[in-house]
Amino acid sequence: MNWYLDVLKNYVGFSGRARRTEFWMFALINFIVAVVLGIIGAVIGTSVIGDIYALAVLLPSLAVAIRRLHDTGRSGWWLLIAIIPIIGWIILIVFDVSDSTPGENQYGPNPKELQPQY
Repeated sequence: MNWYLDVLKNYVGFSGRARRTEFWMFALINFIVAVVLGIIGAVIGTSVIGDIYALAVLLPSLAVAIRRLHDTGRSGWWLLIAIIPIIGWIILIVFDVSDSTPGENQYGPNPKELQPQY
């Protein structure tokens, strides 16, 4: 849960780097919350709750995705490749599962070497 909350606290932090664990734990918890809110919305007959949640996590999701790209040594502009259906998404997934650039890169120090393991 700390990974999710850390991303929300750094909701407009587009600079720096994000580890794979940080990115994927945020994605997992975000998916679980979205599914639960979708079920609740279906039960009460409205999707407003899910829509508000999606809007609330839009900036943190973009920020952690850009920081993840920075961790692999790529510019955040690579996120725009998601505009291309399927092929762009596959390329982004490959980038997101790639290991970090060892040592310091142009976006900052390697977060594996800085943060303690949870």
